[in-house]
Formats: sequence, C-alpha cells, structure tokens
Amino acid sequence: MKKFTGSYTVTITPFTEGGHEIDYAAWRRFLDWQLEAGVPGIIILGTTGEFLTMTDEERSAFVEATLKHIAGRIPVLVGTMDAYTPNAVRYSREAEALGADGLMIIPPYYYTPTEDEIFNYYKAICEAVTVPIMLYNNPFTSNVDMSAKLVGRLTKSFEQIRYIKEASQRIERIHAILVESDGLMNVWAGQQVLESFKMGANGYVNPYGNYIPRASVKFVDWAEQERWDDVWAVQRIIQKFDAIITEGHPLYGHQCYSKALAAAAGCPVGDVRPPITTFKSLGQEGSDRVARMVPLMAELDKVVAEIEARG
Repeated sequence: MKKFTGSYTVTITPFTEGGHEIDYAAWRRFLDWQLEAGVPGIIILGTTGEFLTMTDEERSAFVEATLKHIAGRIPVLVGTMDAYTPNAVRYSREAEALGADGLMIIPPYYYTPTEDEIFNYYKAICEAVTVPIMLYNNPFTSNVDMSAKLVGRLTKSFEQIRYIKEASQRIERIHAILVESDGLMNVWAGQQVLESFKMGANGYVNPYGNYIPRASVKFVDWAEQERWDDVWAVQRIIQKFDAIITEGHPLYGHQCYSKALAAAAGCPVGDVRPPITTFKSLGQEGSDRVARMVPLMAELDKVVAEIEARG
C-alpha cells in the first residue's frame, strides 16, 4: 500500500465568473504552482474544494482532469463522502477506477449517525475499493465526532483505513487514536501542526497550501525533523491569517479568502459558489482584509528563506 507523508494541500476548486463552470485552465495553472512549490500531494473535493456544490458530472470530469494533469508526479487523494452510502461507494469506486491514489472520507453528515452506522458506511466503501482511505473527523461539519475507540475499531477491521485527518481540535485525541489502533493509524493534523506533531501526528491536511504552499510545506518538513523553533516561526505567522479571516465570519468563511489570497499570490482561481459567502460580496471589507494578509505572505517567504540559509 502506498505511503503518504508530509503536507498535502486540500485544494480549492476553481470556477469561472459567477461559479457556473469549473475553470480548467486556472486549475492546470494552480496544479503547476503546487508542483513548483514542492507540495508532496494534494487532496481534491474536500471541504475547501466545495464538494457539496458539485454535480456528479462535474466530479467525474474534475477527478479525471486532475489525475491526467498530475500524471503520477505526486499522490492525489479524492474526497468521496456523501450522506447516502451508495453514493459514497459509487464515488469511491469511480475515483479508484480513474487512478486516484487514495480517498478522504468524512462520516455521513447531517444525520448524526451511531457508531455502528458509521462503521457500516465505511465497511461498504472498503468492500468496494482497495486504495488507502483517510478518515476525516470534523465534528463541526459532519455533526459527529468519531471517538478514538471507533477509529481504532475501523483501523483494525479494514486494511485500507490507515490514515485520519483529525480536525476535532482536541490534540489529546491523537495519542488516544494511536493507542486504540495499536499504532496502525497514521494521524494527520487538521490544525495546530506543532502541537499535533509533538503528540504523534505524522502528516498534515493543509488548507494554507492554496496560497502559501512553500512555507506550509516547509514547516511540516521541519515538524517531521522535530525542529520545533522553526515550525513555530512559521506557525505564529499562519495564526495571524486565521485571526484576520475569522473576524466576523463563520467557521468556513476562509474559503473565499483562500481563493482571494491565491489570486494575490499570482494564481487566480475565481470565487466560491453559494451559499458560501463570496469574496465579491464582501466589498471593501474583503479587500481590506486581503491587504492586511499580503504582507504576511512576504514575511513568510523571508522567514523560510532565513531558516533555509541557516541549514
């Protein structure tokens, strides 16, 4: 089974004006930028990728186009979750058939399923595919928090399940998952890289890769080497992005800013689809916030260069 390590950008999905279509020219430019920045892998059709707004036809075409352009140069994981188990199975089968290296799958959302219902959801998917599966624990969007005990049960029951994006914001959960899975699970940070790696995480699902790919790859490399001061030098600046973005915005207000900041970095990818707040609708407020963050991007470049110069 393939081994995934490092900082994988959980990518945006680029749209044309008004969000009517996927902008494939912008997507190819974005993927080339990720490769040039040294991103070791990507995850498409996650929360940041607005998977809930995509039609089945768009999903299929987007997955196929991504894999064709990447052409095996880095691993590509595909989000194949759905609230209806047969749809999740169908998306997973299709992604594997198209050549995806792995899948990232959140539990069935909205219903607040029981642990047995969650187990059977993943069981149906594992019976249909052979590629590695990354569980995605995000109680803020799925309305369920997968316990360490359940994660351990899934890991020991299905050989495909060897990764989890742990985004519960409970750092102690990382150690508990490692214990409950008998060390089989690879826990990937969903946030707080420094703290998560100190607790035993060994990968990062990275939304910041959409606009600061190089810096957010490097600080994970340094976390793997336990260079904690260097990790903190980057993380403390990244936290400033969070503070600016979340002022007055809902939990996932960051999506429109991820796209606006990608454009500010020289890689325009359009705006978000409704019902998410569009960057355009923010007007001057949005422009002012981006203007406050652009200098942080330059500061990160300087910090990373200084650290690399030290060796």
